[in-house]
Amino acid sequence: MPPTTYIWLFLAGFGGGFIDAIAGGGGLITVPALLASGLPPQIALGTNKLQSSCGTALAVLRYARAGLMTTPWLRLAAIFSFFASMGGAYAVSLLNKDLLRQIIPWMLASVAIYTALNRKFGVHPGKTWIPPLVFAMAFGITLGFYDGFFGPGTGSFWTIGLVALLGMDLRHATGYTKAVNLASNLGSLGIFLAMGSVHFPAAGAMIAGQVFGARLGSGLVVRKGAAFIRPVFLCVVFVMTLKLMWDFWG
Repeated sequence: MPPTTYIWLFLAGFGGGFIDAIAGGGGLITVPALLASGLPPQIALGTNKLQSSCGTALAVLRYARAGLMTTPWLRLAAIFSFFASMGGAYAVSLLNKDLLRQIIPWMLASVAIYTALNRKFGVHPGKTWIPPLVFAMAFGITLGFYDGFFGPGTGSFWTIGLVALLGMDLRHATGYTKAVNLASNLGSLGIFLAMGSVHFPAAGAMIAGQVFGARLGSGLVVRKGAAFIRPVFLCVVFVMTLKLMWDFWG
């Protein structure tokens, strides 16, 4: 790759890390950047998992220091998410993604509509509708596998589930989401590494940007809270929905 490509990858890593730390969806920036650099799809996905894991790890550390990781059954959810994502990454080579590519945009659109209509979404803690243990197991397995297999919208589905079903406010839901996202990223990354599907120089350039972007984004979440997260979350889900619809039907 020419030197200018690594500069663009650094900037893409910064943007992806910033958005990902706040509302998820950083892959909207980083995956197209890796594909545009000329990497094959499988290697682009593996490289993206490596660089995003570094940015997510930094955000998780920041949220832990701010006390946003003291949530019930978080460790169990992370464990299930880790192992399920390994199964999802392995299944990439065996199963057809077309059905998911067709269904997921409509699910994300539902998330956006629900969030937009509910003006108090995640502003204050709400009611718990299902046991946290059941939530950790069900979402850890389902979304962990999904993240390893396909990925777009994983963080949004975690956040909406945590707020709607466990009654969390958006700050704590963001911390929980980043922790389980890190687990599923690491699980699927292990499979991509075993398959040799990682371009380390490209990942290095993006990791440098991720560190700065994730630090800035997580700092804003800790300081600003739900009033800042909600509009960013809505924008990310909306853009992600349009992009996935365009990719499938465009």
